[in-house]
Amino acid sequence: MTDYKKFETTIGGRKVAVETGALCGLANGSCTITCGETVVMANATIAPQPREGLDYFPLSVDFEEKMYAVGKIPGGFKKREGRAGDKAILTGRLIDRPLRPLFTKGIYNEVAMVVTTLSIDPDVDPAPFGMLASSVALSISDIPFNGPTGSVIVGRVDGKFIINPDADQTEKSDMHVAVSGMADAVLMVEAGANEVTETDMLAAIMFGHNEIKKQVEFINTIIKKIGKDKREILPHKIDETLDAKVRSYATTFMEKALGETDLEKRRISEDRVDELVADQFAEIYEENKADIHAILYNIKKEVVREKILTSGTRPDGRNTKDIRPIWTNVAVLPRVHGSAVFTRGNTQVLNICTLGMIGDAQKIDDITDEEYKRYMHHYNMPPYATGEARPMRMTGRREVGHGALAERALLPVLPTEDEFPYAIRTVSEVLSSNGSSSMASVCGSSMSLMDAGVPIKSAVAGIAMGLIKDTGTGKIAVLSDILGVEDFLGDMDFKVAGTQKGITAIQMDIKIAGIDENILKTALNQARDGRLHILKKMEETIKKPNSSLSKYAPKIVTFTINPDKIREVIGTGGKVINKIIEDCNGVKIDITDEGRVCIGGMDEEMLAKARKIIDGICFEPTIGFQTTGKVVRILPIGAFVEFMGKDGMIHISKLSKNRVEKVEDVVKIGDEVTVKVIKIDEKGRIDLQRIEPKA
Repeated sequence: MTDYKKFETTIGGRKVAVETGALCGLANGSCTITCGETVVMANATIAPQPREGLDYFPLSVDFEEKMYAVGKIPGGFKKREGRAGDKAILTGRLIDRPLRPLFTKGIYNEVAMVVTTLSIDPDVDPAPFGMLASSVALSISDIPFNGPTGSVIVGRVDGKFIINPDADQTEKSDMHVAVSGMADAVLMVEAGANEVTETDMLAAIMFGHNEIKKQVEFINTIIKKIGKDKREILPHKIDETLDAKVRSYATTFMEKALGETDLEKRRISEDRVDELVADQFAEIYEENKADIHAILYNIKKEVVREKILTSGTRPDGRNTKDIRPIWTNVAVLPRVHGSAVFTRGNTQVLNICTLGMIGDAQKIDDITDEEYKRYMHHYNMPPYATGEARPMRMTGRREVGHGALAERALLPVLPTEDEFPYAIRTVSEVLSSNGSSSMASVCGSSMSLMDAGVPIKSAVAGIAMGLIKDTGTGKIAVLSDILGVEDFLGDMDFKVAGTQKGITAIQMDIKIAGIDENILKTALNQARDGRLHILKKMEETIKKPNSSLSKYAPKIVTFTINPDKIREVIGTGGKVINKIIEDCNGVKIDITDEGRVCIGGMDEEMLAKARKIIDGICFEPTIGFQTTGKVVRILPIGAFVEFMGKDGMIHISKLSKNRVEKVEDVVKIGDEVTVKVIKIDEKGRIDLQRIEPKA
């Protein structure tokens, strides 16, 4: 404990403690951060040697959700944490994105960042503190990291911005904006919002950045006291002579290849340049293959960027604000509940909407208080979407992230569960991808929801913005609807989704050391113009939700019963409810603890039958109530009649106005009789009187 140090600050009005030196002594950098009763631990490590054959920086970030942190035992057979859930993956991505641009280019040593939840306070979201802890751990380590960064969540309640809102404030907030940055620039934004304006979104980001400046100053004081000297890692450098030779030979060929505006022709021309270079440098090609590829990449990057900055001309011939041609269609699949195709340039997404019972919602087993998720958006991008021939793989972090972004974009326009008692799943199948398939997923989902008859408040569209920034001259170009090559060679991928009214979701990734308020403002306003253009194109195909559901979608009847009656409806071991399901041709029945009943199925007659049975079970008769029932049992003293799930007895003296010698003289088993309730005793037993038919 001799190295133990504790540093304290205030973030968003709450005390925050950073502790180091007591735990994880073999990590290159380690700390815990405590706020309220939330405690997160971050550990950063680096491999001593670079990995051979890499041309990218191998950073891995894992956000470990431990169920003990919230006093839960994990579900499942093994009762231990397994593969990271979606929430943990998304938080890991939040941590990764602002860190990655701050490592020196050309370093190929593996760096691992592991953030672990040790204790969770429901009122203190661990995500911003996991992001902050990762920055502290890297900053005080000997790992060559060009930080520090700060991170916050910004909410807004009653028009007032809040840093790191608590659970109640989060519930009331009309935006949830995660912001990371350095003292002089914003590095990452991820947001969900309830149709807020560009002005309000920019204000929220800058409000968060003001708090980030204080965090960076705080971390710098920690670095001065306990920060390790950064280890010297010499970035891989390409031999200058080889660089000059390849450039001299290949630049003209590359410029000509990149002059092709058609994607397929451009690919063929670029492949031809690769072949020419391989032939020209055949004697030294194999031992210098990686460096030669890197040189060609640099030439390509320089040519594309220079052309955009000097003439405003992009690889496909558009100017900086042009949107690619859009083609859309709906109702493209006959048996599904809703479907749409959204095509923008070479990017194409098929989206399918499926409706189900609330019981089909996704059950959540993580460290949050959320029990289930009613709306699910899933994103799939198979290899053929980019023309690749490789085996299919399991869903990766990218797919989870893109699906979550589209889901977040559409949540604000969905009807409430009371308005539309369905679980909703949309699936985006990316058929072709050349830039911003995630935003095409938003557009396709919006259209397939409307095709399915889901009464969404308004259509949602998305657009991806790019950036080319020359750090030497200060020239910038903000690009609307970026291509894959512009994402790959550019400095920013800024996705913005929303309605005619305002923004519903944002995701911003930066490859340079941040952007300023002016670039943010330009990108947001340019994105709005592009979004409105796309919405107009979508409206040419479908303007509003269909008035009826697909004939293949389940029909749902909803009503409320007395919660005290739930046990009677379910029965011992589910005996009663299973009998109802069996008698009504397999209808699905969901009952909430509050007594809300949803009956779903394809046959409306069976839905009505099931409701009638449940109404009967829950029915509470009163004296004077009249109804029709069936005679089910006869005794010498009277007849038992079943009605609306209840039974009562008609005493022999109440069968007729006239004297009755034998019950069987008036009624027989199976007879339908009209009865009136005349008495209910303290044990709930019901006495009936037969109402004689009029002559």
